[in-house]
Amino acid sequence: MDLIDISPEDAHRLIPLLQDLHALHVAHQPDRYPAAPDDAALTRWLTEWLSETSVTARAAVSPQGSVMGYMIYGIKHRPARPVRRAETRAMLHHIAVSESWRRMGVGSALIADLKRAVAAQGIQIVATTYAPFNSASAALMARMGLKPVNVMAEWRG
Repeated sequence: MDLIDISPEDAHRLIPLLQDLHALHVAHQPDRYPAAPDDAALTRWLTEWLSETSVTARAAVSPQGSVMGYMIYGIKHRPARPVRRAETRAMLHHIAVSESWRRMGVGSALIADLKRAVAAQGIQIVATTYAPFNSASAALMARMGLKPVNVMAEWRG
């Protein structure tokens, strides 16, 4: 497997996995997520998002060039506040692995790649969020040393 950058122009390559990831969220939280977003709309949104200088997309690709998995992360600078220290962190926004490539180390390889890339920039913090129903993400994050530090709750009326 090779790990490659995904440019804004290549955002369309992530759409099948993004659709799968989104469908999982829709199945568990249909009031929160709209079902079956349009591929073209997703491509436009991803292209715009990946054009931001603080956002990086990386993909694991097979020897044949198919996307096995991907991640999108951003760098966030948080100033000091009276109640917290200043920090620069990498925020892992998305990670998805194709069903046929799961349990083969693709997600672990992507997160290890993220840790290496941000450590080279002097960044020692990687953060993420994941839904409580997503036990696969929870297990991956735990394997990679990411531990829960906050719980977010919401009410929808």
